[in-house]
Amino acid sequence: MRLLLSLALASLLPAANAQIAQADARRLGSLEFKPCSLSAPGQPVAVQALCTQLDVPENRAEPDGRMISLAIAWVPATGETSADPVFMLAGGPGQGAKASYPSVAAAFAEVNRSRDIILVDQRGTGDSNPLDCRQTAAQNQFNSGSEMNAATAREFASVCLAELSDRADVRHYTTTDAIADLEAVRMAIGAPTINLYGASYGTRVAQQFAAAYPLSTRAVVIDSVVPNDLVLGAEHARNIEAALQSQFARCQAENACATSLADPLAAVAQVRAALAVPGLAPVRYRDATTGQWHEEVPTMGHLSILLRMYAYSPVTAVLLPVVVSQALAGDYAALLAQTRFITESLGDQIMLGLQLAVTCSEDADEMSADPADEGTVMGSELVSFTLAQCAEWPRGQRRDNFRVPLTGDLPVLAISGEFDPVTPPRYGDTAIAQLNKARHLVLKGQGHTVIGSGCMPTLFAQFIESADASALDAGCLDRLAPLPPGSGLHGWEP
Repeated sequence: MRLLLSLALASLLPAANAQIAQADARRLGSLEFKPCSLSAPGQPVAVQALCTQLDVPENRAEPDGRMISLAIAWVPATGETSADPVFMLAGGPGQGAKASYPSVAAAFAEVNRSRDIILVDQRGTGDSNPLDCRQTAAQNQFNSGSEMNAATAREFASVCLAELSDRADVRHYTTTDAIADLEAVRMAIGAPTINLYGASYGTRVAQQFAAAYPLSTRAVVIDSVVPNDLVLGAEHARNIEAALQSQFARCQAENACATSLADPLAAVAQVRAALAVPGLAPVRYRDATTGQWHEEVPTMGHLSILLRMYAYSPVTAVLLPVVVSQALAGDYAALLAQTRFITESLGDQIMLGLQLAVTCSEDADEMSADPADEGTVMGSELVSFTLAQCAEWPRGQRRDNFRVPLTGDLPVLAISGEFDPVTPPRYGDTAIAQLNKARHLVLKGQGHTVIGSGCMPTLFAQFIESADASALDAGCLDRLAPLPPGSGLHGWEP
């Protein structure tokens, strides 16, 4: 979805890009920035910006110990600049802000007219001492569709930790450390206060920052909300199951989809059973990115990855009935090709060591397997794998009152997608329940991360300008609608 948004609205960016490309080094507060280009693997859109680094202690309790460099990008306002910039906080945990920004830059175009955009790669991501574990031999197995178990998951964590140990103390790569870094950057650039936009896991970072540094925070936008009391991963299986059932029910309610394709929910169960039979022959399929041919034995792991990740966006979710119907007919090529595309894309974006550092420090001690997850698409594997990995991983500290929701008069705009499979709309309601100046908008037919949907970029800019969510006229969002279910190669109707 982000990629489609970038392609559709990229025409808004060239003028600003050219202006920055011609700029000399510039100062913001005490930091000197130089021209740079922001891009991400597989994305056709690049954004010209100004970049620098800020050195901070890895362990703030030992200020004379190891230092790490935070990678920072500045996208200057295209018009008259207000004093309070917008910090964009990426998701994951494990995504870097600099690489994430190009896919949503068009959605920030209106905000960027009067606000500088500041992108800080969270420590452990991007160019801020990334905890990527790319050389870990077990990572290929971890990222592929091959079957995983608790033992191999634990082995991955052990090997990953050994790879990182000479350059990072992973106990100091938590959300608590990240928000202290953001405050250090705010002070370094001389901003009296900042506005925060957080997506997915970035909403946790935004809420934690606002709670720890209320005098530094002007307004907050949280997109696809992780409430503070949520244990990351604990409800993932049931949320995805509910989202898939909602999407599949739409296929059965639409004549073109129901008459052309198998009942998706029943087909998933039958494909799962077929993949559980040992001795399946390798399937030859073409790489969706490189065009190269591969051979692989289809597994339940491939199916689980596809169902989980394609549920995030309406554009990909509507493809699922087609891919599942093909698999039911014995044609696994599309299933394998799409799974490879997903896993390789995620491998470039998510720093798995940082993901473990956050999850093991902040969530694992409150996580337990739920028998109700058995029989869902994901089952209880995510929880069991996480607990196995965290048994090997050193844990950092959560800040005091980490689970306490935000309260008081902070201006907050929460936004959610109706069909979000990982942070459903009820999470947004929970996060703002004790805030006096907050509002929650639910976007019809949308999935995970919705800042670029419909008129949301305009509402985003209006909120940042006024810091008054109640004044927004959100009627323009009523024009949003779900995509027709059962997309095929020749249009929306299969």
